[in-house]
Amino acid sequence: MFTGIVQAVGEIVSVRAQSELSRSQGADSTWTDEEGLRLRVTWGGLDTSDVREGDSIALNGACMTVISPDSRGFEVDISRESLRCTSGLDATGPVNLEKAMRASDRLGGHMVSGHVDARGEVISVERRAESIELVVRIPSHLAPFVTEKGSITLHGVSLTVNRLRDDERGTDLWINLIPHTWSVTTLCRLQPNDFVNVEVDAMSRQISRILERQFAHLLASARGSHDA
Repeated sequence: MFTGIVQAVGEIVSVRAQSELSRSQGADSTWTDEEGLRLRVTWGGLDTSDVREGDSIALNGACMTVISPDSRGFEVDISRESLRCTSGLDATGPVNLEKAMRASDRLGGHMVSGHVDARGEVISVERRAESIELVVRIPSHLAPFVTEKGSITLHGVSLTVNRLRDDERGTDLWINLIPHTWSVTTLCRLQPNDFVNVEVDAMSRQISRILERQFAHLLASARGSHDA
């Protein structure tokens, strides 16, 4: 689990197909569209005193497993399925980093699983008097789990939804970023038409699912009573 408070900005410095990795290790492998990637990532100033191989770490909000850590960085394997539903993890460039939270840590943002739900599209980025207004469009199927003043995670950053609007193209979210969050995360690089990794609030998802099941049960009971 994570908190959505970015601890450092690292950089993906190399991207290799798994088949390439296998060949370098002497294995016979042929590239396929279904294979994943091996990424090499720098620490970006992250405190690594308690990081060990096998630990969980979030890259742009996606939970990964630390492989071959050294003083300069680490590696992660990312599956084709993860690549399909994420953005910014298939090429070199900066990424938001957060170590997995401990039970004793402060929950500065909200509970984040690191399981990206979908990619959102940046519609606009505008500077306001004391903040940066970001408008992001998310797929319609995530709309039931998002509320005004509720939490959402974009590229691993815990944020608050100021307002939202549903239409046939999806659900647009208005989010205001304070200058600090803007400057210490990769969000400052976003431009219209870019994509961001989206994870909805797990609590909202669970509540929605519980209510959906209860409604279905009540509806089935009502139909049973009517048939009787």
